[in-house]
Amino acid sequence: MAARGPGRVSVLLPTYNERDNLPLVVWLLARTFSDSGIDFEIIIVDDGSPDGTQEVAQQLEKIYGSDKILLRPRAKKLGLGTAYIHGMKYATGDFIVIMDADLSHHPKFIPEFIRKQKEGNFDIVSGTRYKGNGGVYGWDLKRKLISRGANFLTQVLLRPGASDLTGSFRLYRKEVLEKLMEKCVSKGYVFQMEMIVRARQLGFTVGEVPISFVDRVYGESKLGGNEIVSFLKGLLTLFATT
Repeated sequence: MAARGPGRVSVLLPTYNERDNLPLVVWLLARTFSDSGIDFEIIIVDDGSPDGTQEVAQQLEKIYGSDKILLRPRAKKLGLGTAYIHGMKYATGDFIVIMDADLSHHPKFIPEFIRKQKEGNFDIVSGTRYKGNGGVYGWDLKRKLISRGANFLTQVLLRPGASDLTGSFRLYRKEVLEKLMEKCVSKGYVFQMEMIVRARQLGFTVGEVPISFVDRVYGESKLGGNEIVSFLKGLLTLFATT
């Protein structure tokens, strides 16, 4: 298949209590795409945030236009995987970017993802904190150890052929993301890891771009003890079934 760069890029932004972060991340995305001359749309999937995130998203729709900002809310918190499935139904781009709405992922890396995709005609380009000049800023030692440990365990058990399995800043070919979503069964923290493991199983190609991950600016981190337990369970399930 000949290399074909993205025509339009759809960004999926799952949100829950992100009213403070959303205007800034949308502004950064719009500026990045405009500066790079890339056609884009941003699909906001809000899971019934009680903090007024949806009202902010509606204002952003008016400011940027409903061809650029699409609010596609759901009634309650239903998980990340289903948020992507929901958002994907409305995506019109050939390529889909998934990222966090809490400013831990800077949109400035997206043009690099697109360059990398064109360079190797990759099905997926994944942001990595663990290669080249990638890194993590604002985490305490415990968070760093958990993330590194999770990644190391995954590398040993699953040999996935990618250096950052638990990150959630990636560019997917739309049809590849659709196929992966059909196969994935995990929820929460394990979901991102399963996506890469399944991609390797199905023979999809993965490129990597070093990124800086910055801990969320506003709001509460969603990682707690329960996520760590469910991550380990999910890892063992994947190990047993792949």
